[in-house]
Amino acid sequence: MADEIDTRPTSAGSRGRPAPDDDREEGEIADDSSAPAPPLHPATHPLEHSWTFWFDNPQGKSKQAAWGSSIRPIHTFSTVEDFWGLYNNIHHPSKLIVGSDFHCFRNKIEPKWEDPICANGGKWTISCGRGKSDTMWLHTLLAMIGEQFDYGDEICGAVVSVRGKQERIAIWTKNAANETAQVSIGKQWKELLDYKDSIGFIVHVSGAPQLFLSSQFPVLMCVAILIRPSMVQEDAKKMDKGPKNRYTV
Repeated sequence: MADEIDTRPTSAGSRGRPAPDDDREEGEIADDSSAPAPPLHPATHPLEHSWTFWFDNPQGKSKQAAWGSSIRPIHTFSTVEDFWGLYNNIHHPSKLIVGSDFHCFRNKIEPKWEDPICANGGKWTISCGRGKSDTMWLHTLLAMIGEQFDYGDEICGAVVSVRGKQERIAIWTKNAANETAQVSIGKQWKELLDYKDSIGFIVHVSGAPQLFLSSQFPVLMCVAILIRPSMVQEDAKKMDKGPKNRYTV
């Protein structure tokens, strides 16, 4: 008698699958070469806006150079990973030389009063002792690029300035006349840094150095300056006092 042929249909779960390997031990998982390969590049986390680091090197400044001529863009970043990749490989404020200014501004906004977006704005400033600004600078950057301010669209950027006896951090904003936005930014910044002292908001005075030379000292006054140098000293003292705060929190 001929052997009977099994004509029962193959079940859906086993149709098309290879026969199990009899040599496989119980519980061993088969090597599935059809599994998708892992991505070549890990996923990144984009920021809402792109930002640019700028550095003003005091060693590149000269007395004859115009203000702001030594500021140079360093790097533009648009992801969380790109930010940390740069931040972890650069000097922090406490390691910068005296006279340095390190900026982080929205991409395509230059850290200058003359920039059209900054021209009608101002800045909040916090001061601390030498070598004490590293943590506050980092927290300011994270809050800014992480869009933690209610009026974040009003912010142009931030700068840390290293001077002989202190370090200063400032947040630059777009519209000084918008009191609600400016006061909100100042209050939130203090809360984020747990800063207890009062801070002030100062309006940018675009072109102040040119005004000092052209209107206060016209050409005919140059002769008088040679005779009365005290005129220069008196005006220098006035400028040292600086502008008054528009807002205080």
